[in-house]
Amino acid sequence: MTQVEQLLKNLDQLPEEHRQAIGAALIKYNTLNNKEKAKKEFLPFVRHCWPIFMEGPHHRIMAEKFEAVSRGDLKRLIINIAPRHGKSELTSWLLPAWLLGQDPSRKIISATHTTEFSQRFGRKVRNLIDTDTYRDIFPEVSLRADSKAAGRWDVSGGGEYFAIGVGGAMTGRGADLLVIDDPHTESAGINPTMEYFDSVYEWYSSGPRQRLQPGGAIVIVMTRWSQLDLTAKILETTSQREGSDKWEVIELPAVYENGEPLWPEFWPKKELDALKAELPLGKWLSQYQQTPTAEEGALIKREYWQEWNNVSPPQCTFIIQSIDTAHTKSARSDYSAITTWGVFEHPNEVGDNVPNIILLDSVNEKLEFPELKQRTHELYHQYEPDAFLVEAKAAGLPLIQELRASGIPVTDYTPSRGQDKLSRVNAVSDIFASGLVWHPPTRWAEQVIEQCASFPNGSHDDLVDCTTLALMRFRQGGFISLPSDYEDEPIPWWKQNKSYY
Repeated sequence: MTQVEQLLKNLDQLPEEHRQAIGAALIKYNTLNNKEKAKKEFLPFVRHCWPIFMEGPHHRIMAEKFEAVSRGDLKRLIINIAPRHGKSELTSWLLPAWLLGQDPSRKIISATHTTEFSQRFGRKVRNLIDTDTYRDIFPEVSLRADSKAAGRWDVSGGGEYFAIGVGGAMTGRGADLLVIDDPHTESAGINPTMEYFDSVYEWYSSGPRQRLQPGGAIVIVMTRWSQLDLTAKILETTSQREGSDKWEVIELPAVYENGEPLWPEFWPKKELDALKAELPLGKWLSQYQQTPTAEEGALIKREYWQEWNNVSPPQCTFIIQSIDTAHTKSARSDYSAITTWGVFEHPNEVGDNVPNIILLDSVNEKLEFPELKQRTHELYHQYEPDAFLVEAKAAGLPLIQELRASGIPVTDYTPSRGQDKLSRVNAVSDIFASGLVWHPPTRWAEQVIEQCASFPNGSHDDLVDCTTLALMRFRQGGFISLPSDYEDEPIPWWKQNKSYY
């Protein structure tokens, strides 16, 4: 038992006035201790200045990195995090105030996506520094009487604060610390163009980055929008140039791979599941999971797909099921994918019925080998496909053997037109571009579309492999054809001499 515990145990035995004196002393000691912590540690400062703050585990990660920046141990920091997770309050409001308390001579430039938003936070930082609550922690720091504009003000000790919106000018301003909080506007999510993201990076590289003084630090906290956003541009550029900045990147998804929320105290799993169901998959992956897909330059773009809105699927003349297995027979870390496709007749622009392809079903899960076999059996008997394709590689080989032993006529298919993934996608991309591929308006179909649109830069391509496997088989089997399929056919001998024409 510690001395404090022994003291508390014996409090009841003391006279009332002694108990009150000891209680007051303990409160005073705890208050002083908390104030000392708030000077040196970021989260105690946050709790002191923002009593209603609901702390989550990601805030502790952010605090650890902010403290490393304050010490000078970390010069380049990017934190990618979902919306409504407290990032702006910590980054644009409380962080500048705490850092100026740590070092009143710091010159800080704080930027967000608009001037109005930046000045709003500039006003909040200024007002916080001018409170008794702040002076309890940093009594030596105060605002200069002649410098109290919302977005431009100075503190005692020579420190400066300058708020700016993305695109704004900052000629003559220098910074020991550059803080960028959500540089992209909401319009970026609605209409994410290459020109827009290029303009943001151009502003960053020609403006704020050049305002940074030797030894200065940069902190960027943002939600991901695209594989062309500021995070992507900075990392791409610095990776290509020897001697450039070395960045530490922290990615904080709203939902971890195990399904647990990042901030369950505020965002329970039920709420996140509902949000995920409502949002387009691409927006959920980029903004909430911090894994934007690469639509730009995609070989199979989202707009190539046709949506089948009838209650029932069309009558198909030929059905193919294709499987892309996990890399190993038992690996749960890998995804297995099973897709079902059908060929049907559909009128073209001039009214002629031509073969089209529709996605009938899709499964993409982490399955142990026995589960994969069971799922395969279920889907086979549900659709009774005319062809069942398993690529003869890795875990596909034992799966082929076991399915055949159970009576399923498996084709161990190996595409002949290109063995690498990129070649296979190229081999079927024109089928999509011709508007001949359909999908139902379902979540699982959207997942297939998303993976195809993300290829080759997406984090997963299991469904892409399944897609190319099936469509190449349709094409090579003559179920669907395009003019390009005949470009490489040899000219018959009797046509080789023009005199025979």
